[in-house]
Amino acid sequence: MAEEFLVAQDLHKSFNEHKAVNGVSFSIYKGEIFGLLGPNGAGKTTTIRMLSTVLEPDQGDATIGSYSLRHNPDAVRNLIGVCPQELALYEQLSALDNMLFFGRMAGLNGKEAHAQAMAHLQLMGLVERAKGKIEKFSGGMKRRINLAIALMGYPELLFLDEPTVGIDPQSRNNIYENIEGLRDKGMTILYTTHYMEEADRLCDRVAIMDGGQIIAMDTPYQLKSQLGPPEQITLEDVFLKLTGRSLRD
Repeated sequence: MAEEFLVAQDLHKSFNEHKAVNGVSFSIYKGEIFGLLGPNGAGKTTTIRMLSTVLEPDQGDATIGSYSLRHNPDAVRNLIGVCPQELALYEQLSALDNMLFFGRMAGLNGKEAHAQAMAHLQLMGLVERAKGKIEKFSGGMKRRINLAIALMGYPELLFLDEPTVGIDPQSRNNIYENIEGLRDKGMTILYTTHYMEEADRLCDRVAIMDGGQIIAMDTPYQLKSQLGPPEQITLEDVFLKLTGRSLRD
């Protein structure tokens, strides 16, 4: 029986009169890549911000590694790594100095931070650019450093909020391979993306959100099977069927 590592129960969050998240519940199993999909404004990022202890839920709770978000957020923070959609990098610093800074923020001593930084730079294919300033890096390189920073401290649960936005195919493939490798080593991952083929490749299960609620949840194969032969249906077909074709700007 698979072990539940994250259990979200009836999460709600409003901003003034806008209900951003409205009763979201789901579980993620240990060692699973779980996709959280939805159009712009569906509530994905707000959900992640609650689960990563940045926002406090108005109602509901979640446990991560048996720790409650509401009652033991510090313990939750020790278990998670976050790769935000917006790049969180100091442009004037080198890649290595960025990683050392965030490693120390994660509670690592200088020796541990340096060892982990070099290991993660190796993973991302950026060891030779360790001393290069971030401002000189391409978009794909910045995304890979963003992911490397999220791995500092070896989190048990990794939040990836659209980690491949606007990057070249080589960098995207590098990130795919690294994410699959992390999963194979037992890391649990919550993944958001607007690229449906990406979710189909990477995710063991996906939840589709719209209007602050989860409207469908299953494996990509099973979701596609509900529309027709899964070899002929795409996850994008499922997504558009459930959320409609109107623009969400």
